[in-house]
Amino acid sequence: MHFDTNTIIRHLPELLRGVQLTLILVLVSLAIGTVLGLVACLGKLLERGLLYWIASVYVTVMRGIPEMVVMFWIYYCGPLILNTRLSSFSAAIVSMSLYAGALLAEIFRAGILAVPRGQGEAARALGVHEFWAWVDVILPQALRMMIPAFIGLVTLVVKISGLASAIGVGELVYEASIVSGQTYRYFELFTAVGIFYFMLIFPLSLFAQRYERKLVRKTR
Repeated sequence: MHFDTNTIIRHLPELLRGVQLTLILVLVSLAIGTVLGLVACLGKLLERGLLYWIASVYVTVMRGIPEMVVMFWIYYCGPLILNTRLSSFSAAIVSMSLYAGALLAEIFRAGILAVPRGQGEAARALGVHEFWAWVDVILPQALRMMIPAFIGLVTLVVKISGLASAIGVGELVYEASIVSGQTYRYFELFTAVGIFYFMLIFPLSLFAQRYERKLVRKTR
């Protein structure tokens, strides 16, 4: 089988345009998902009340339904509720943000609960205000423990961004599908797609592994 690298070079602008839109999808979804995750985390930490039940249902539903189903439902069924059709890009952003927010809520909650309760109690016993006990004592420790899981989530969101091609978002997989359909060079173009994803994800995975080893050494 002849591997034609010229096909990749010739269509590199289209692939790079897909990479650019993939990064936009990921960054916007993570930004919105972080806000949703913080609110849902707060609700679950309360352990009672309306916000707790809303957060619990949201996290449970999002974690129990495949991302592609969520994306398809928002894109195809959303108009029945909103009386207007979201663009494919907007539907992808909404679904990816909801998915990321549910996972981030659990990451945030696990990080906060991993901080020994005595840390906050000791700060309060010394007369530190509740706000500053969180800012100076609890959150810095929690954030350090959240980083590996957060990076893992980022790599997951990068991977699921490819699902947006199914509803017509012109990200990396979509661009490769269009070009390969025109040139019939599927092998070359989807090999290039795999390389681009690897270039995006591998540095994050490497950083997460090194950070985890560093964290383990500090906790010994």
